[in-house]
Amino acid sequence: MTTKDDILKRVRSALRRPSPASPAVQRRDRDTLPELGRVLAPVPPAELHGKFEAEFQKVSGKIHHADSPSGLDQILREILTPCASGPAVFSRNLILSQLNLPQRVEALGRSIIAWPQDGSVTAEEVERFRAGCFAAAVGVTGVEFALAESGSLVLSSHTEGSQLASLAPPIHIAVYRRSQVVETLEEVLAGIAEPGSATQGRSVVFITGSSRTADIEQITVLGVHGPTQVHAILVEDTCFLS
Repeated sequence: MTTKDDILKRVRSALRRPSPASPAVQRRDRDTLPELGRVLAPVPPAELHGKFEAEFQKVSGKIHHADSPSGLDQILREILTPCASGPAVFSRNLILSQLNLPQRVEALGRSIIAWPQDGSVTAEEVERFRAGCFAAAVGVTGVEFALAESGSLVLSSHTEGSQLASLAPPIHIAVYRRSQVVETLEEVLAGIAEPGSATQGRSVVFITGSSRTADIEQITVLGVHGPTQVHAILVEDTCFLS
């Protein structure tokens, strides 16, 4: 007859856990553990942005380069023209207003919803913005970092106001500068945890390509619980000339 103790013994054995009667497992002090060292090969600085682009495209991301205001307008037109009707929602990231992105999108005939820029934001304004994110066809944000080793966009609630603009609409457009591309996750974590950093203690989202799942018969399906398309637009300094 199989007893409860027999079953627990088999479970512990399968999990490689000691039985209560066994001597306690000796754990090594963390300070004595060897350094793991670098896991991935280093990326030379000159190849950093190319690495980010390559990894971003591997996860179905779409890369765009803008080196002038007119070039930026053309990229926006190419992205927005085929997408469904509905407003474009903008986070509060300062780069969006510096580039006049809400006005540029509005000039293309699309209505806009923007995070309030002036003064403190009321609870009612936040709620209206949240509702607008779920009604929008396109969400436009900046980024905190562009992570080269995994092709990820890193956004913080401090900079964006609400990350829903990147999560709820079916299309997400992220704007970034060349100086925001970093090589490793360690650099990102150091940046957001730096004492006195505005992002410290804030919500941080890592976006690696479009939303996807393969839970159903192991068939990859995009856009189940987030954007079906993610666009990253590199804006050079010449784009800020108006």
